[in-house]
Formats: sequence, C-alpha cells, structure tokens
Amino acid sequence: MNFTKFNIAVVIPAYGVERDIQSVLRGLPDYIKHIIVVNDASPDSSANVVTATAKTDGRITLISHAENQGVGGAMISGFRKALELGAQIVVKLDGDGQMDAAHIPALITPLVQGKADYAKGNRFRDFQSLQQMPFVRRVGNLGLSFLTKAATGYWGIFDPTNGFFAIRAEILAQLPLNKIDHRYYFETSMLANLYLLEAAVVDISIPARYGNETSHLSIRRTLFEFPLKLLLTFLRRILLKYYIYDFSMMSLYLMVGVPLLLFGGIFGSIKWIEYASQNIPAPTGTVMLPTLSVILGIQILLSAIEIDMNSTPRKALSDPLEG
Repeated sequence: MNFTKFNIAVVIPAYGVERDIQSVLRGLPDYIKHIIVVNDASPDSSANVVTATAKTDGRITLISHAENQGVGGAMISGFRKALELGAQIVVKLDGDGQMDAAHIPALITPLVQGKADYAKGNRFRDFQSLQQMPFVRRVGNLGLSFLTKAATGYWGIFDPTNGFFAIRAEILAQLPLNKIDHRYYFETSMLANLYLLEAAVVDISIPARYGNETSHLSIRRTLFEFPLKLLLTFLRRILLKYYIYDFSMMSLYLMVGVPLLLFGGIFGSIKWIEYASQNIPAPTGTVMLPTLSVILGIQILLSAIEIDMNSTPRKALSDPLEG
C-alpha cells in the first residue's frame, strides 16, 4: 500500500533516550509526514540530539516540557500538535529503539482501510519475541491483561501496556485528552475512553526489540496502584455504559445478580460463624437460602459477562481514507 498520499504523524515521548533517539529518528520511513518529539524535561541531552537531527530532517518538530509530565502528558502534547498539523493518523513510538518502525505499516493499514479506529501492538503472539521479554515485564503484562479486559470492555485485546499504537485523527479529536492519565496508566486510560466512544480496536502482532534499556515497570505499581485504578475504570464504564447511556438486560442482570451474590455471601458467613460458635448444626433452610442466592447470583452475573463480551465495539467509526 502506498502511504505517501496520507498525512501520517509519529509522536515520540522522549525521556532519557539520548543514546537511541537519533537512530530512531533516522529509521523512520519517508512516508511519515510529521515527526513530533516531546522532550519531557529529560535530564540528559536528548533535546540537543533531536535539535541537531532536525537540521537535516525538516519533518521533525520538538516540543519541550519545563516539568516532567509522564508518558501520558508527553503524548497529550504530541497529540494536540499532530491534530494542529492536520494529521490523519497518529502513531506513538518510543524513543528508546524498542519499537521497530518497520512494523508501522501493519499498525496503520487497518486504519487506512477503515477496519479499525485504533490499532495496538501485541508482543504475546510471537513466541520467540516473548522469550526475549524480561521476566518482570512478562509477569506484569500477563497479570494485568485479564483485569484490563474487564475494566475497559475490550475483551479481545491483549498486552495492555504495549505503547506501540496508531489512532485515526477524527477519533483522537473526540477523546477528552484532559482526562487521559499522564503516567503509566496512560495506555489503559486511552482504551477506557475509546470504549465510551464505541471505537473499534484491533490487536496487531508486533514483536518487540529488547536491548539494554531499563524497565520502568514497578512491582509496587503493578500490585497496588493498577488494581485500584482498574476497579475505578470498570465501575465508571459499567455506570456510564449500562445506566447512563443505555439501559438493557445487562443493567437488570447486574441489579439482580450483585445483590443476590452479596446477600448470599454475607448472610451465609454470618450464620456460619453464629452456629459454629455455638457448636450446633445450622437448620436446612438457613443453609439453603444463602447457597441458592450465591448460585443464582453467579449464574446471572455469568450471563451479564457474556452480554458484556458480545458488546465489545467491532465496527469502525472511521471511513476508509482517500488519498
């Protein structure tokens, strides 16, 4: 496919990448119209390297933050600049060389064809690449994947922390950029807001390249910060999707299934403790009531989950691009 007729912009958040940023910039293909580098108050000479490279490549635009705003904050600045430049597709690429620009066509093709609004990389479909992934990243990504599916509503996606993605500009313009997380929850926050727009998201198998770069995936953040944020994202999605924007059988299932499950669990626990402390058997009716409540509650919630999985947006909001 000939991509030269499209206005494609690449946004690169830059922090501590002075060793790799020049090779990343020089490796970008000619069909990329705009290269936006956001220096996120990097303490090294990343900005100087970008400035020097820009003298021989007029596509490069450098944006500098006075204070570090995180990867999300850097991307938001880059997004706004890309929209200002009239980009049709915006690609996010890291400045450490971990993402191979040769895979950009695989990301943007479904967007050009109007088959998706947002395409993201998935490192877990390539077994050889997966073996090269540092163990802490592998465990962290696998642990977060299911929770992210439930929180965002995109049950078909994987590798949620993968930051190699592309988005159609008309969809990007509809996102509430001021509500996108500025730090390490950025990618999940993007997915959560895309779901509320009913944007179609596709996973693209893209092996990552691992060198000497340092992993910034924190065990503390993975175990404590992410689950809380994911829970809040899930509750927000359910409230907006099934009670504010619409009301369906899913809404009724939740209204019935959750109380039944809670009642069965709490009432059964209280009665179990009460009769166990007296060392006497509980009456049959007292046992059956919470048992049936829990079983019925689980069955209803399983039906609700099936409805939710089938509600994942699959039809792109964007039309095919015409050059």
